[in-house]
This record gives sequence, structure tokens and C-alpha cells, in this order.
Amino acid sequence: MPPGNHHGGGRRGGHRRIKASPSCAEKAGDRDDHHDDDRGRADQSQHADPRQTLVASDAEKAAAAAPLLEEFAALGIQVRRAEPVFPPRPGYGAAGTPCVVRANRFLARFVDEGLHHYDVNISPDPTPKGEYMEVMSKLVSENQHTELGGRFPAYDGCGSLFTAGALPFDTKVFKVTLSACADKRRMRARKYKVVIKHAAAISLLQLRMLLAGYPTDIPAQALQVLDNVLRDVVFNKRDDMEYIAVGRSFFSQKLGCAKDGTLGVEAWKGLYESIRPMQNGGLSVLVDVSSSVFIEPLLLIDFVQKTLKIDANRKLTKPDHAKLLKAVRGVRIEVTHRGSERRKYRITGLSMNPTKVLSFKSPSGATKTVIDYFREKYNLKLKFNFLPCLNVGSEQKPVYLPIEVCKIVPRQRYQKKLDGSQVSTLRKSTCQFQPEQQSICQVVESKQHNGTKHANEFGIDVDDNLTTINARVLPPPNLKYHDSGSEKTWSPMNGHWNMKDKKVVNGAKIRNWACVNFCEDLSKNVVEQFCFKLAEISRITGVELADLKLPIFTTRPDQVEDDIRICYQEAQKELIDQKIDLLLAILPDNNGSLYGNVYHRIHSFFTSVTYMSRLMLLLTTGNVKKICETDIGVMSQCCRKSIVFTKYSKILANIAIKINAKAGGRNSVFEDAQKSLPVVSNKPTIIFGAHVTHPSVVDHSAPSIASVVASQDWHEVDKYNGVVRAQGQREEMISGLENMVKELLHAFEKESNRKPQQLIFYRDGVSWSQLKQVFEKEIPEIEKAWKALYNNEKPQITFIAVQKRHSLMLFPNNNNQYHNANRKNVEPGTVVDSEICHPAEFDFFLCSYAEVKGPSHPVQYLVLRDDNNFTADELQALTNNLCYTHASFTKAMMIAPPAHYARKLAQRAHLYLAQDPNAAKVASSCGATAPAGGLKQLPEIKDELKRSMFYC
Repeated sequence: MPPGNHHGGGRRGGHRRIKASPSCAEKAGDRDDHHDDDRGRADQSQHADPRQTLVASDAEKAAAAAPLLEEFAALGIQVRRAEPVFPPRPGYGAAGTPCVVRANRFLARFVDEGLHHYDVNISPDPTPKGEYMEVMSKLVSENQHTELGGRFPAYDGCGSLFTAGALPFDTKVFKVTLSACADKRRMRARKYKVVIKHAAAISLLQLRMLLAGYPTDIPAQALQVLDNVLRDVVFNKRDDMEYIAVGRSFFSQKLGCAKDGTLGVEAWKGLYESIRPMQNGGLSVLVDVSSSVFIEPLLLIDFVQKTLKIDANRKLTKPDHAKLLKAVRGVRIEVTHRGSERRKYRITGLSMNPTKVLSFKSPSGATKTVIDYFREKYNLKLKFNFLPCLNVGSEQKPVYLPIEVCKIVPRQRYQKKLDGSQVSTLRKSTCQFQPEQQSICQVVESKQHNGTKHANEFGIDVDDNLTTINARVLPPPNLKYHDSGSEKTWSPMNGHWNMKDKKVVNGAKIRNWACVNFCEDLSKNVVEQFCFKLAEISRITGVELADLKLPIFTTRPDQVEDDIRICYQEAQKELIDQKIDLLLAILPDNNGSLYGNVYHRIHSFFTSVTYMSRLMLLLTTGNVKKICETDIGVMSQCCRKSIVFTKYSKILANIAIKINAKAGGRNSVFEDAQKSLPVVSNKPTIIFGAHVTHPSVVDHSAPSIASVVASQDWHEVDKYNGVVRAQGQREEMISGLENMVKELLHAFEKESNRKPQQLIFYRDGVSWSQLKQVFEKEIPEIEKAWKALYNNEKPQITFIAVQKRHSLMLFPNNNNQYHNANRKNVEPGTVVDSEICHPAEFDFFLCSYAEVKGPSHPVQYLVLRDDNNFTADELQALTNNLCYTHASFTKAMMIAPPAHYARKLAQRAHLYLAQDPNAAKVASSCGATAPAGGLKQLPEIKDELKRSMFYC
């Protein structure tokens, strides 16, 4: 179907249903001039099935786009590609086992008539904000067939209106009256003035060029308009699903609700929708099912007891009062003591005194207690008079309501942090496999895109079948272990393996190490046995970990900083002139997930019943890492208490390989580097990973952290050095990247005894809107670093953006393709580079790992620059194979290890800041807005650890 006709069909009704096709790549022409380069790479087209043809040549693409260009030229429109230009797709991959998968995309068609954008100004500002939609809905219903000329516009809920075709005016003023409504707390009619003014005609020409395969920028404005139209369909559909908008997602209890009678909150399923271009010249609707937490519509007294576990029969302590205030402030409630009159209020605060002593002045001037008032006025005896009253007025003019006469208004999102038990319970209900796929299809069917008034108005026609896509499963690489082990080589299956019968390739030597036990209920004898077993298994695994010679130090988790220093000093005294190679810390089990994400997890414990003790335990590991790495300068390994009692040798072997990697050993290498590292194995290559992580939204004193890591051992590509820097808060572009790259290039030369000849850079964490900035700011910094070191030589850079937040999910096409009957998911190594990928640029989706907690979320890799002329097969194979080389795990990783290491290092730096609330302040030199005292200063990592993988 020609691109110009694909979107046609008029504004109203009569659309043919679109059925998802297995492939739309057959029309792409062959391209055989790309593969005969100086490296003599194999011609991938000889292995291709009929679908696996290469993309069209430049001449063919120009010929396909010529009719559109002529059409635009006749209209006086010049279509040019805005800089920067990302590399075009070099071809489709052919390696691997072909398979068919499904994606949560649904083929769609939209009107090809002129879309128009109008600015909307409503005065006075509606309060609450929900009245914006109500005002515009009434305006349209009253004026559609008169002043609006029969148009049925889409409204974004704020200041923009969109129409399929122009309205009969450029500017017009409307008057809208909303009648009184007790249910909406509108006690009298409200009058509004609405000014609608034409803003712009939205051209879909650039979108049509993109869909035709012409290398043009993604037309963000046109896609944003279509997104808003689709969003408005949700609110104006025929059935009463009662959606609640949260950001760009919509939630409804009818889509799915998971609750637990002991929590006081419940998880609702919701949906996210977005318009995405397809390679087949069309559009698709991406639908993702997500979850959000809502408050159960309980009696408020039940919510208080369930959520906070507060004893309502005694006077609250100050911490209890603060905890209660934090939980209920901002919650909307309705009263239950006035019969059918259910007045609604929002909680603004709590009384300082309990209900039994609280009094107020009546209109007659007499002082009356709250207890007496409710007994006399409503014949109600208050039971929980030890609790404070709610304040639903202002601080100056409080209005008190007893907690027991209030009920939570339904459909309220829970805005507070959940405690650990709530998170665990709700997470189990949302991490499912097949129900996720069914939910998405049910959502699409229930939304009835194709039958509503808005759908007809904008010519929306959405297929209700998941899009089927041709994919391939890339083979895992063969890994080599030490020849002295029973298993010298290993081909991983299903994305994971273990160290049974295997020995690390290069085992580190750890002669002197100390053990600090933070679990006071663990006896020294038990800890000694554990240390002996760990040393024994480590040696079996090939790590030369000597038996523990130093005494075991036992201390309390609330005295980490002082006690670790004391233990270290005592250990050094015993060793005299020798150094400690490792500090092993045994921590309580409820430390939670203890490594790079501690900084962000701290806030989630503030509402926990045992908040102070849990926070103390959580900070223990952070303190251990901070002191060891920024103060003492010794490598550390943390273990949970439960591991001390483990009977499984493989768990201890996993600890051993982590210690080995941190201490400079190498766990495994590729058996055939030439095969497993295409392009990289031909020339000395340095592989970088970079990430920027930001503080939580409530922290205004912590900087953002940029980290860059780089490989040091061509061509095993197994060891990485890292550099971490603080920069302006929420600044995504890496500041000082030139110097960071220089430092890592120097380290590569020193370690490998050679100069790198090509550079590969995996940049994690950037959004689509930031790609142009990365291209214009970060890649030139890399070039400057290279030229400064190598006599102005132009570097050979391949720069790849790594993106996880794209909402795409992949499902097996049928049960026979499950790699494991218990997991029901796509196989590790599944790669997609057609249909759902960018119509013109070099990208692919790779699911390199075995997902165990839900549907597979592949990672998208988009090439922003490619001087090394990778073929599709080469870059996909390289990225997939690297995912099997993580130093800390015997499983394939979700993203390429360089990017993951950079993320871990940045999170570790944030952890340092989280342990030091009184850190010295420094003025920000990066242009970010900071508090008066400046941003926290990042502690310096000790020289003894800078060139090790201490963060892995």
C-alpha cells in the first residue's frame, strides 16, 4: 500500500480491519556492497531466509521517496533532515535460529486529513483540575453541530485542542456553565469563559516520509498529536471503565486489582499507550500494562490500624503521631455520621491533643468538647477517643473530625512510600506471565478504539491482535575455564549456568583477610565454620583464598564506622608489615538489596513499623562500602546472615567469583575470541560503558553522578576500570567526559601495552529526546580526548545508546517455543531488527537474558555513530556475547556489561553520599540549581581500589 494511501479513509466510519502480518520486510531490496570490507567479513545474505533481505540501497530509497518529494515540492514544502544524522541501517541480521514472537503493538491507521492544533484558555482556572475535562466536554456537547461545524475535537486536559479538519473560526469565545452537584462538592453553579484560538496546522508529511523509509527525524509533533487523540479516546469511550490518569498511564480497578486484607492498599492494573512508527510503512499502538497502588476505600480507622499498626486504645507517642500525620495528610475522606449526606473533605492535618480532651467554641460562644458534641448532635459515642482528630480546615481555622466517623473516598492513588511487606506482597501479584499478555489484549478489546465517536472522527482503526514479528535466537558463546577443572569449556543453556566442575581462568591470591560479624546472635564458632567453608569452596573454584588467620570481630550494626576502623587497625597490628587483602562483612538478613541501589531504597523504609531499626540495618552495608572504599582502602565482600547457614556449594562459589573479580582475577573468557568478538578481535579495541544516575526527587542536596568504565584487557574484554564524578543535579549530559575518557585510555595502554585502534561506547540511560544532545555534546568530547592523546588522529567510534524504558514486551508465539515450560517466555538471545524497529536507522531489540519475574522486556540498542562499519549480525552478536561475561554472575545479563558496570559504579557513589548526611557542601560548578550551601561533595575513592572492579 503506498504510504500516502495508508492513512486515508476519511474522518468517519467504514474502516477495513487491519490484520497483523508476520513480515513486511520482503519489499526491502538487496544490498550486497556493504560486506566486502578490509576485514573480510562473511556475507550474511548467503544465510538469509526469504525475509532476511537487506535494506534498500540509497538509490532505491530515493526512488521510493521521489513521488512524495514531488508532491511536497508542488506544495512548496521542502523536506530536509535536521542534523545530526544517525547511521542508516546497514542490513538485516541473518544469524541465529529464526522464530516468530509477538509484541505488545497493534497495527493502526489514522486520518490523513489536516490535523489542527488550537490553544484553549479557561477562566477562571477550574478547581479541582478535573473540571477542565468537564468544562470542555460540556462545551463540545452544546456546540458540536453549531459553532464547531460538526467537529468532535480531542482535548488534552490542559491547554490544547486537536481537530481532524479546521474549525469554522480562528478565534472564538464560549461561555460554559456547570450546574451545582453535591457529589462533586460543587454547591453552586460555576460559570467559565473559554477562548479557543487556532495555533497551528499539524503536518503529517514528515511522518509519511519516515514511514516510507526516507531518513528523516521522527516527527515528534505529529506523533504527540496522535498520542493526545488516542488519550482522549480513553476518556470518551462507550463503556464505564472509570479510568484514572497518572502521568501518561490510565488505571482502572476493572482491569485488575490485587489486594491483601492486611495492607490497607491495593494494586490496580493500568495501561500505557503510545503511537510508534513501523518499518512496513504504517503506525502501531504500543500498549503496556502497568500497576499502581491505590488506597482501599476503608473506614479510616481500619486503614490506620492496617497500614500503621497503631494501637487505637492508647495515647499516641510523638513518633506515632508523626507517622499517622504523614500517612493521612492529603487523603480525601467522606463522613459517615450524617446519614445519606456524605460530605467530602481533604485531610490537612491532625490535632495535637487526643479527641477526649479536644474542645471548641460553638456559635453561641459556649465551649464544648468534641465528645459531647457528637453525643448530643448525632447520638454517637466515640470509641477511639485516645486518637487525635483530623483537621479538614486550615491551620488558622481548623475543622475537626474524629477518625472513626470518616471513610476513605474511593479511587485515590497512594502517594506515600510503601513498607517492605507491602512491596513484597504487591510485587508478587503483578509479576505474572501469560496473564500479562491476556490483559493487554483485553484492554485493547475493551477500549473499542474503532467504534467510538472520537475513533470515527479521527479515522482511528486499531487491530486487536498482538503484532507477530520475525525474530531470531542468537546462539550463546562458548566460555573457557581453567584446564584443571573437569569442565574446561561450557556452552550456557537457557541463559544461566553454575561453577560446578569449573575453575576460574585466573585465580586471584588473597593471603590475609578479616571477617567482621554484625549479627550479634551468631556465635563465633558458626562464623568460623562458614569462613572455613568459603575458603575451601573458593580454592575448589580456583580462587586462592587462604584460611582465615585473624580472629573474628563481632560488633553492632549501629556502630559500623568506628568499629570497622578499630577492627582494621587491630588486624593490621597482628599482621605487622603485611596488608589486608579482603574484609568480609556478615550482615543481618533484613538489609534488603544492599549494593548500588541502597541510596534510593532508604526512603521506602520511612513508613515501616520498625523504621528506625530497619533503616539502621540498611545503612550498615552502605557504611561498610563507604569506609572500606573511601577511607581505609580495602576490598570488601558483604554476606547476609542466611548465607552463613547455606548448604549449597554453588552459593559459596558465586561469592568466590565475585571476590575473584574484585581482586583482579578473571573468571572466564571466550573459547573463540575471533568468533565471539566480531570486529573487536581484529584490532586492539577499548569498550566503554557510561551512565548518569540522579538523586531522588526529595533530595535537593545530592548531585547527579556520572560514571564511565572501560575495558583494559584486549582482547579478552573482561576487566574494566572505572571513573566516577559528581555533577550538577539532574544534569544528564556527562560533564568532563573528555578527561574521563583520557584517563581510561591511559589505563588501557598501561594494562594492554598497546594503543587502542578503535572504540566502542555503550551509553546507558538516555531518553529519545536526549539522543541529539548526546550526539552533539558527548561524542565530540570522546573525539577531543582521542585526538589530544594520539596526535590529532581521528578515532574510529561506534557509539550505541542503550534504552530499557520503551515499554515493549515480547511473547512467544506458541507454547512450543518456550525455552522452559515453567517460564513461558522468549529464549535468551532473541533479537528483533525488523517491523517494530526504526524505519531507517540502525537499531535492534535484544532479549539477552532469561526473565523469571514477568514477560520479557528486551533492551533497545540504537547506533548514533558507526565508524567501524558493523554489520547487523556483527553488532548483535557482539552485544549478546558480552552479556555472558559479567564478572559477578553465572547468567546472561539484561544489558551489555559495560553499561551495567557504569550503572553499578554510579549507584555506589550515590551510596557514599547517602551514608554521610553531614557531608561538606561545595558550590556546584556545573550550572545546576543547588541549595544555598551547595551540593554534597563526593568522597574520593582510595588509590588502592581505583583500578579494580570493587563495585561489581
